[in-house]
Amino acid sequence: MGRFDLEYPKEAINTVKRENDRGVYALKTIHHIINTCQILHVSFNTPTQSFPVILPMIGQMGSFDRPSADIGDPLDLYLHGYVSSRVMNLGRSASDEKGMPVCVAASHVDGLVLALSSFHHSFNYRSTVLFGHAVLVEDEEERMYAMELITNSVVPDRWRHTRLPPTKAELQSTGILKVKIASGSAKINTGGPSDDKRDMEDESIKDQVWTGVLPIHATMGEPVAGPYNRVDVPDHIAEFSKDFNEDNQQYALNAARDPKK
Repeated sequence: MGRFDLEYPKEAINTVKRENDRGVYALKTIHHIINTCQILHVSFNTPTQSFPVILPMIGQMGSFDRPSADIGDPLDLYLHGYVSSRVMNLGRSASDEKGMPVCVAASHVDGLVLALSSFHHSFNYRSTVLFGHAVLVEDEEERMYAMELITNSVVPDRWRHTRLPPTKAELQSTGILKVKIASGSAKINTGGPSDDKRDMEDESIKDQVWTGVLPIHATMGEPVAGPYNRVDVPDHIAEFSKDFNEDNQQYALNAARDPKK
């Protein structure tokens, strides 16, 4: 039997309202956007400030209890930070037994969509927001799992190609938050421009204005060796850089050519 794509239930907090045809609730899609975003923005409230706090953090979806879980399965989000940072202290002392309420956002821009009218310009993009509760990970085995998971999210297989094991000082200075996901959704736009019928029927306007998509994709440059490096660029880095560039470019081009729904 075929596998069903699990989805986050549509609720008031996560349902996409405007352009709701762009909304996606599949765990696989949402988790992939999170896992391929180099920087996640984590929002939370503090008891001492009037405004919400937003922090850029590094994180990755995973399951300590089921390390072989598929990206489309229910997963937790692990976040990495300094052990005494505000977010770690709040996660440690959260009054809610579920943990500290947080929102996590991730976005990719895949193209600039240029139309006849400036009011119809747009982006091709992939964005997602997760809602959950964050707790500080205390179990040492789970902490090590999360550190390896997050390190390998930066460059696949990087953990075992570093100096191991971590020192006591390194472990003591690093905090790991686990976010138990309560809900989430994504919003994705692809395709070329779309204009009003009135402009589309005006040949003089179409003769004057360029329309189309400028694809945007992140690119890894040639590796630059550090001042004390003594090692040739290893295969795991070269292969990752090549795959990263090819995958991002191909997605951006496919998104630009995708016909509007």
